[in-house]
Amino acid sequence: MNIVCIAWGSLLWKPQGLKLASGWHPGGPPLPLEFARQSDDSPELALVMCEGARLAPTYWAYVATGDLDEARAMVREREKITLERPEWIGSIPARDGAQEDPRIAAWLRARRIDAAVWTAVPPKFDGENGRVPTADEAVRWLDSRNREQRAAAEDYIRRTPAHIDTCNRRAIQARLGWTPLREAHVTQAR
Repeated sequence: MNIVCIAWGSLLWKPQGLKLASGWHPGGPPLPLEFARQSDDSPELALVMCEGARLAPTYWAYVATGDLDEARAMVREREKITLERPEWIGSIPARDGAQEDPRIAAWLRARRIDAAVWTAVPPKFDGENGRVPTADEAVRWLDSRNREQRAAAEDYIRRTPAHIDTCNRRAIQARLGWTPLREAHVTQAR
């Protein structure tokens, strides 16, 4: 079975325990993405799938396994997703209560790829899963971080591929000046 991982955020520059059999390629399925999740283990406002957000480009890479459960476990460990939240790891074929995403399913069929995994954590703001911050809330929260936290949050946003254009990113750029880094202007990640 050939399995790909679909990514759009820090997996691109920090795959850590996610073992890949190829580099990252542009041309993944366009997905609704937004900077809308306060991370539990870092000061980032993470880029997550967010229904209603504008569609943004994604990347894909082959995973170094032919076993879907092993690929899901790699994503779970890399993203520090607890065993109690298996639905926060997206996959096609779907497993453990996760829903199949029709956009990803159509993309897989068109490319004759057997399976995919991705991070499916929901938006979260002020401790509430499913809550999407407004652009003003996102900017205020990022601006209120202490110096070390702010630097880490800025690095995450500025490393995200420049062509992932979201409403919150536009507000963050306009008000905080966090423009994409030179290396974020990529057509193929390594």
